[in-house]
Amino acid sequence: MAQSKKERVLVVDDAPDTLELLHRNLKSQGYQVFTALSVEEAIRILETTQVELVITDLKMPDVSGLDLIRHVRENYQDTEVMMITGYASIEGAVNAVKTGAEEYLAKPFTDEELLSAVNRAINKLRLRMAGRTVTKKKAEQLHGLIGKSEVMKNVYRAIAKAAETTVTVLIVGESGTGKELVARAIHYSSKQASAPFVPVNCGGIPDGLLESELFGYVKGAFTGATESRAGFFQTADGGTIFLDEISETSFSMQVKLLRVLQNKEVCMVGSRRPQKANVRILAATNKDLSNLVKKELFREDLYYRLNVITLEIPPLREREEDILLLTQYFAKKFAKEFDKPTLSFSDNALQVLKDYPWPGNVRELQNLIQRLVVMTERDIINVPDLPSHMRFSVLHGTGLNRSLAEVEAEYIKNVLLSVNGNKTKTAEILGIDRKTLREKLRKIEKSYS
Repeated sequence: MAQSKKERVLVVDDAPDTLELLHRNLKSQGYQVFTALSVEEAIRILETTQVELVITDLKMPDVSGLDLIRHVRENYQDTEVMMITGYASIEGAVNAVKTGAEEYLAKPFTDEELLSAVNRAINKLRLRMAGRTVTKKKAEQLHGLIGKSEVMKNVYRAIAKAAETTVTVLIVGESGTGKELVARAIHYSSKQASAPFVPVNCGGIPDGLLESELFGYVKGAFTGATESRAGFFQTADGGTIFLDEISETSFSMQVKLLRVLQNKEVCMVGSRRPQKANVRILAATNKDLSNLVKKELFREDLYYRLNVITLEIPPLREREEDILLLTQYFAKKFAKEFDKPTLSFSDNALQVLKDYPWPGNVRELQNLIQRLVVMTERDIINVPDLPSHMRFSVLHGTGLNRSLAEVEAEYIKNVLLSVNGNKTKTAEILGIDRKTLREKLRKIEKSYS
């Protein structure tokens, strides 16, 4: 027996046999079904009962199905409408859609065709209601993280467990998933919350400067060192240091970081006297460190020191339930920031956002909404307002509607994925050096920022 779907469906047809057939088929799928032999009877039911879907025949005595569709559209915003008819024509279909029917089904139709059309209509209603009501519901948030999907609830639970300890945590996830937000959540949920949180982008600091930035230096350590200066580890004393893009550090720097993890001591550049490092280390990467270890591109001993607790952040494409939530959150946030009306999104636009794979993850979504708030003159976002690469095109299969930069970016990303993020091998395949590859990757990431 079908499990109850709870949605209420009103079937309107002046033919009792058709009513009985539709009633039986829909009830077998778990829908709550009401029936009416006329539009007048259907309206009386609508006045007393919340109905999610109205299925109406086109030709009926006195009042037609088109009039019922118009009545529903003008009076019940949380009800979808589906037209069925034995007098199928292009003109009839066009009129039904123009009037507001979400689905149009010509008799005779199979049980499968009926149920598919009903499911599509119900799903459109769910999507529209989710988009409209999501701002009314308090999003589950944790120190800037937003999401109520099951995978995000798992992340919240993992953060809570990690915050109870002071062990090293390795945070892994694709670019734009919010690894620094997770690190901040761990720190500010811990007993060290009142102490400093110091983020360091290891990939953004030249290797020659990273040691002095991390550990500090004493006066005279090198040319230009006119005074002693504390590093990030001293700044984070008693708190947390977050080493982002840890995979980008050199082997020599990895040796120094390993010494910090083993001995809990740092040595300033130009000094031989070690200092105690009362600092918790959180590290993050968008690479598979275990794979880099196998390829001898990352020290195995440092990997095991970092990998006491591993916290994996899911990509946005695995958080479909959160896409609408994040969309509304960013729309409200940037509307307030730029003193503009809060954007709303059409059903079709929301569907496009849900279907898009989001290679740039939450960062890409955030930047998209920011651009829409700043650049769009209308208050409602429709599909044509979205970037061309998100919209359907018959040319998508050939790639003829994309710029050379878009094609190159996609190819580089595919090559990078095929070699599990190995930049050296990627550069070899592309026939360019690592420096050129690094510049191209920065431009690609910048396109999401």
